Amino acid sequence: MATGDRPRTSISAWRPPVPGIAEVFHAHFTDHAYPAHTHDTWDLMILDHGSVDFTLDRRRHGATGTASVLLLPPGVPHDGRTVTAAGFHKRNLYLDDSVLPQRLVGRAVDAPVFSDGLLRYRIDQLHAALVHAGDGFEAESRLSLIRERLHFHLDALQPRAPGREANRLAAELRELLDSRIHVGISLHDAAAILHAHPTHLIRCFKQTYGLPPHTYLTGRRIDQARRLLLDGHRPAEVATTVGFHDQAHLNRHFTRHVGTTPARYKRLRTGAPISS
Repeated sequence: MATGDRPRTSISAWRPPVPGIAEVFHAHFTDHAYPAHTHDTWDLMILDHGSVDFTLDRRRHGATGTASVLLLPPGVPHDGRTVTAAGFHKRNLYLDDSVLPQRLVGRAVDAPVFSDGLLRYRIDQLHAALVHAGDGFEAESRLSLIRERLHFHLDALQPRAPGREANRLAAELRELLDSRIHVGISLHDAAAILHAHPTHLIRCFKQTYGLPPHTYLTGRRIDQARRLLLDGHRPAEVATTVGFHDQAHLNRHFTRHVGTTPARYKRLRTGAPISS
């Protein structure tokens, strides 16, 4: 295949039977920009090729080539974009709180990129184990070593001083949104519950978390949609389950966030990568 004929997007994703790993995600993007969003899991990423530029908690960062490990903490807004025409190849592990506790979020915000050859090598080994059925014990063992290495880095950092995250009103709105992911809530109702003016509520949330409340809610819904699709649920069913108006509504936001459609993403559970 000629260079000009290479697919612009290639994605693989699956949920391995390994405690602590919510999802494995491999992708090649030549032209893609993630909108600002959050995850409820830790996002551990390595690059196999190319460069990536991203903003985490409104601070710009970048990584190039295979020397770096990126760790994006849960609940903190971030985006991401390609830097060169060749794009980038990445491999992600979405890890739950059993691997890294919430108390380390602030430290990860302050230092999301590690230059650690040993850690990068161990993550590469784990990905290799995860693509083979029956290697669950090896994968758990390798994840344990990665967890130890991540703690080595994060525990060495000074705790982050309390800042915007301590804003009481924004935290209450976030808790309210988290409890209403599926059914949703109007801004008017949220303001009434929290005894705040709607505009003040939006400004407070954005000042604290770096993105508007509606963008945060959409990102949480996309997270849940990914899991349901990998579990085999139909996109139309997933759309209404996670709170989107219909499948078209899900398609629009899902493609913007993930770089492919929900239908194509669902097919990834078979183990075959998709390209577009």
